[in-house]
Amino acid sequence: MKQSLVPSFSIVIVACMLAGVATQAADLVFAKDGSGVYGYKDTPRLPWCGYLVHDPDRPAPAKLDPGADPGPAARPADAVVLFAEGGDMSGWEPGEWKVEGGQLVAGEGALRSKAEFGDMQLHVEFMGPANFEGPWYNQGNNGVMLMGQYEIQIFDSWNEKLYPDGQCAAIYGQTPPLVNVTRPPGQWQSFDILFKAPVFDGDKLVAPARVTLLHNGVLVHWDAEIHGGTGHRILPKYQPGVCTGPVVLGGHGCPVRFRNIWARRL
Repeated sequence: MKQSLVPSFSIVIVACMLAGVATQAADLVFAKDGSGVYGYKDTPRLPWCGYLVHDPDRPAPAKLDPGADPGPAARPADAVVLFAEGGDMSGWEPGEWKVEGGQLVAGEGALRSKAEFGDMQLHVEFMGPANFEGPWYNQGNNGVMLMGQYEIQIFDSWNEKLYPDGQCAAIYGQTPPLVNVTRPPGQWQSFDILFKAPVFDGDKLVAPARVTLLHNGVLVHWDAEIHGGTGHRILPKYQPGVCTGPVVLGGHGCPVRFRNIWARRL
C-alpha cells in the first residue's frame, strides 16, 4: 500500500460508515502489485474467469489515448431520440434529474426511458464534472443499464484506480474493457453499444445477452457475454423470461451530463 493513500482512505472509510453507504468501504484493499488499484477480496468468485467480483488483482486495462472529442454524432433517420441537446425530458419517466444549459444532468436516483428495447444500437454522449469534490465512489459515477438490468459503467477512470470490473466501460462487476480510453473529467465521451438481448424458452435461458461496445470510438468489448443482471459485490443472475426493457441511467451523487442519446431497434 502506498503510504500517501492511507490518510485519504481513512477519511473515506469513516465518511462511508457515517453515511450508511452500502459499499463496505472498510473492506477495501489495494492490489498486490503496488499499482494503487483498489477493490475487494471478500466477494464471490466469478466462475467463468476465476477472479473475485471487484478484484483489485485482476489485470487492469492499459490506458490508450482515444483522441479528441469529435463533437455530437449525427442521428440515423430511424433513431429513437431519447435526449437531444437543447431538448427536454419527454422521453423519460419522471425523476429528480433536470435539463440545464440544454444538457441532461444527473440527479438523485435512476432515470428510466419510457420506451423499451430488446436488441438495439445505443449511442450515449456523457461528461463527468471537472474538479468534482466527493468520495471515491462518486467520481464521475453513473451508468447505462441496458434493459434496466445490465450496466455499462460510467466512471472517472482517468484519475481513479477503481477495480477493473468497475472502471469506465466495464460490464459492471463482470468484465473490464479491453483498454482504458477514458478522457479527463470535463471532456465529452461517448458509448456506441450494440446489444443482443437474452433469449428465453419460457423461463429457460437459451442464449445469454451479448454486447459489443466502442468507447470514444475505440473497441472495448467484442461480442462479450453478459452473464446476468449486474450489481455491486454480487454474482450476476438472469431474470427469467425478460427480453426487453428500458434504458436506465444511474444517479450516484455526481452531476454527470448527457447531451445526445438515441437508440435503434434491431
